[in-house]
Amino acid sequence: MSSQKTELTSPLANEQLSQLNQITASMSANQLAWVSGYLYGLSQAGAPAGAAAPVAGTAAPAKAQTLTVLYGSQTGNAKGVAQQAAAAAEAAGLQVRCISMGDYKPKELKSETHLLITSCTQGEGDPPDDAIEFHEFLASKKAPKLSDVKYSVLALGDSSYEFYCQTGKDFDERLAKLGATAIEPRVDCDVEYETDAAGWVERAVAAMAKEMQAGAAAQVSVSAASTPTASASQYNKKNPFTATLETNQKITGRDSSKDIRHFEISLEDSGLTYQPGDSLGIWFRNDEKMVDEIIEKLGLDAAASIKVDDSEVSLKEALIRHYELTLSHPGFVSKFAEVTNNAELAKLAEDRAALREYIDGRQLIDIIREHAASLSAEQFIACLRRLTPRLYSIASSQAEVDEEVHLTVGVVRYEAFGEEHFGGASGFLAERLEEGGEVDVFVEHSHFRLPEDNSPVIMVGPGTGVAPFRAFMQEIDAADRENDTWLFFGNPNFTEDFLYQVEWQSYLKDGVLNKIDLAFSRDQAEKVYVQDRMLEQAESVWQWLEKGAYFYVCGDASRMAKDVHEALITIVQEQGGKSREDAEAYINELRKNKRYQRDVY
Repeated sequence: MSSQKTELTSPLANEQLSQLNQITASMSANQLAWVSGYLYGLSQAGAPAGAAAPVAGTAAPAKAQTLTVLYGSQTGNAKGVAQQAAAAAEAAGLQVRCISMGDYKPKELKSETHLLITSCTQGEGDPPDDAIEFHEFLASKKAPKLSDVKYSVLALGDSSYEFYCQTGKDFDERLAKLGATAIEPRVDCDVEYETDAAGWVERAVAAMAKEMQAGAAAQVSVSAASTPTASASQYNKKNPFTATLETNQKITGRDSSKDIRHFEISLEDSGLTYQPGDSLGIWFRNDEKMVDEIIEKLGLDAAASIKVDDSEVSLKEALIRHYELTLSHPGFVSKFAEVTNNAELAKLAEDRAALREYIDGRQLIDIIREHAASLSAEQFIACLRRLTPRLYSIASSQAEVDEEVHLTVGVVRYEAFGEEHFGGASGFLAERLEEGGEVDVFVEHSHFRLPEDNSPVIMVGPGTGVAPFRAFMQEIDAADRENDTWLFFGNPNFTEDFLYQVEWQSYLKDGVLNKIDLAFSRDQAEKVYVQDRMLEQAESVWQWLEKGAYFYVCGDASRMAKDVHEALITIVQEQGGKSREDAEAYINELRKNKRYQRDVY
């Protein structure tokens, strides 16, 4: 809170105001909250001035209503919108609490009256990790009747995927079935979510303010754009820091099937801080050669003026810095077909399954090469999504590297339709950004955290999923922590793909790393993966868990993370002598206690 004094127009006489100040000066925060609720109750009941306070033994007045803002967030977007909503509600004079679903006790739901929910969706319509327990609770028989609850939901998703915004839809449907009333209709947001989210915040908070009878405060114009951010640095997603790339080093062998790079980026003079487990956001720039070809194929003027936010830039600059050109999505095909009168694409867009198959592996340049046409710059821009930053798990601890940040990035590179293709951010970092060059970055804080005490740590991180565990080890080493540590790492070949091999061997030698199990899938006839190594070590894994170990998984969400989860269930079943249902309950308890954490993508 600001310490600056604000003059308020008071309806109280000077003597009354003086008496009120004298009475409240000695009150605790709890007493002030009670008095606030009591006075609010009197005002709503129309009690006359000087009405007697209730004597001991009579019913206490109802507590002032609170707006609860819950978020389920994997990359920080849903959390950011929730914080915007909370700040806007506070500006409107409401009592607010903003909390992750992972920190929220589901049994509290029966006491709620006003609720805003923001959530993203993972994989095949799954909730983010911090929302799993709350999502399951709402679908269970334990969920209470919520006839007194007013709510609204904001769902974040990506229309390129089949289960678009599914988790938000689930929350909306289940709250309604439990009797809650939607005070503002659910909003489903695509990748470009900021505008729709800001509109939802404004409408939902205004509706809540009116519903909660916040008096004159309800008339305050609420806006997500005015919300402050609590950060030690002035730099964030909307105001990134222009950092310097110091190191770009390939860390896989010449004959490896993967091109994995180790990047070191200077954050000097930024004030940015991070913890092991956080991610670094990269605002990349599209390939200038690809942009030139798109402009040529569509007969556009590179110098044409385009309005981006509040600025006027050339079309070429807009395509390089502000619009997504590498990730195809169904919306582009539909819009491009419409503005170019392309019957073939229009027919394709009507078949969702065929359309998803068509865009798989195709970048926008491929579609444009196949269907070159003439259109205006404005028409083309209207077909595009805004560029979104890519998040990478940080592979360093500031206790070790100070004002640097390290990343472990697999370069997306493949041949398709006779041309070499690169991923947007990985191609920019690996191929187009020279050492000494500038890159716009920000820190995205995460729920993925080392235990606060010296509990044992089991880390499962194949491929680039090892990144945050390198940060964990640097932190444990630099702080002289006493956590027992165990790493499961996998990749195709020992000689080509053992990322940071010398570092792991050094940690083992020094006793900072206690155990390491390796799964190089292509080094023998039968493929071996990290989940296979877990099952081979089932008894020890179970013993570590029973001793209070924290279990971490980082990497591919679609297959690896699911396979590791199944292996964990099997271990708990067999070693703990439990049914599958009891094993799942055991693992849910680990998750609830922050002892099972995942950073998957």
